[in-house]
Amino acid sequence: MKILSYLVVYRRFLLIVLTPLLLLPLPLIIKTKEAECAYTLFVVAIFWLTEALPLAVSALLPAFMFPLFGIMESKEVASAYFKDFHLLLIGVICLATSIEKWNFHKRVALRMVMLVGVNPAWLMLGFMVSCAFLSMWLSNTSAAAMVMPIVEAVAQQIVRAEAEADALEMSCSNGSINLALELDGRHAVQYDNNVGSTVCTTEKENEKEKEQVLKNLPPVEAGRKSKKDKYNGIFKVMCLCVAYSATIGGLTTTTGTSTNLIFAEHFNTRYPTCQCINFGSWFVLSVPITVIILLLSWVWLQWLFLGFDFKNMFKCGKKKTAREEASIQVIQEEYKKLGPMSYPEIVTLVLFILMTLLWFTRDPGFIPGWSSLFPK
Repeated sequence: MKILSYLVVYRRFLLIVLTPLLLLPLPLIIKTKEAECAYTLFVVAIFWLTEALPLAVSALLPAFMFPLFGIMESKEVASAYFKDFHLLLIGVICLATSIEKWNFHKRVALRMVMLVGVNPAWLMLGFMVSCAFLSMWLSNTSAAAMVMPIVEAVAQQIVRAEAEADALEMSCSNGSINLALELDGRHAVQYDNNVGSTVCTTEKENEKEKEQVLKNLPPVEAGRKSKKDKYNGIFKVMCLCVAYSATIGGLTTTTGTSTNLIFAEHFNTRYPTCQCINFGSWFVLSVPITVIILLLSWVWLQWLFLGFDFKNMFKCGKKKTAREEASIQVIQEEYKKLGPMSYPEIVTLVLFILMTLLWFTRDPGFIPGWSSLFPK
């Protein structure tokens, strides 16, 4: 057992030392450039899979091993590690850091959600649109990480409001009313001693209960279980919609995700005479696809978790439920906390708009762009 414990403790050191030694017969026996390249590939792949070394350190091993084996010269290997799209990616990361530091992403997300409303279906669409918009300019992971705290705050407020509504409903059904019980200052309980009547304002849910699951349960327990299942569905779909929309938004621009930049770089390298992939052409091609996929994902997630009810979605003047009132409150409170736009936010917004305009006008395709002023 001591040996096993030592192996577990020093497993990374053993992997770093033994992996190159055990694979060394490959280039020694098969003395070809292909075998030497395969040896490098296997070593890097094993280090990546086991994370014996940090991923970034493992990625730098070919810069040392390729010149060592004579596969490529040092200048050729070094040029592959820093191309023009790497510099573009660094610029995007700097902008994303500024957006996150000054909470500009939070302002954009909250404003979009406030525009679409707090009905569960529209609330989900608001989160999806805001997250997809952020993901167009930032990495997918950053966009999801920025929007998820807002979703969590809304979800917590929904739980609190619905718990208070349940407590109020329970007190009404038992015939005992607490005069101090209020629901966010909006739902109150009144008792008239002269008449002996109790007036209780409660919210009633319109969802159908699952008959087979709730058939043998008492009425109170059945109601609790039905509501619990419904809330779990709402929270699940909110988290999923953020994850999906972050991925979908990354398709829209070449800078939305690094895979788009890698594809564009390889395409332009393989077909140098066909300079047809730029920011504008990619955007024009991808926007319709992104919109269609986003809407289909919204419909599918809503139907799967909430049920697609056109009547409730587009009904005007409908009284808001406790969940919707809670969502309105938390979104407005979060937006008020941001205060007016600060100077760094304004500068970040100006730079963001300027960068986007320069990307679009660099080489639009139908007219000469500003890049034609610098032919060399």
